[in-house]
Amino acid sequence: MTARIYRPAPNAMQSGRGNSRHWVLVYEPAVPRSIDPLMGYTSSSDPTRQIQLTFDSQEDAEAYAQKNGIAYSVQQAQVYVPKRASYPDNFRADRKTPWTH
Repeated sequence: MTARIYRPAPNAMQSGRGNSRHWVLVYEPAVPRSIDPLMGYTSSSDPTRQIQLTFDSQEDAEAYAQKNGIAYSVQQAQVYVPKRASYPDNFRADRKTPWTH
């Protein structure tokens, strides 16, 4: 049973940082998903696929994994730097492409 520890990215559809400050521990799939021949549902017989634990810090998640004897890998968080843009920059004379309607 191997686990992955990561910090989820913020939602691309919203400007907020909801759910992106916590660290998440999820188990890697041990059994591949299969398609039910009758209904066509995708399912798995692996019960650890449903487990997702959240922690306040990376150290807490690593401590939990070590305490419970879980092999884990850490995926480092990528820092998002917002691009600064102002409305008047759209109409500057020194733009690379001229502004037109």
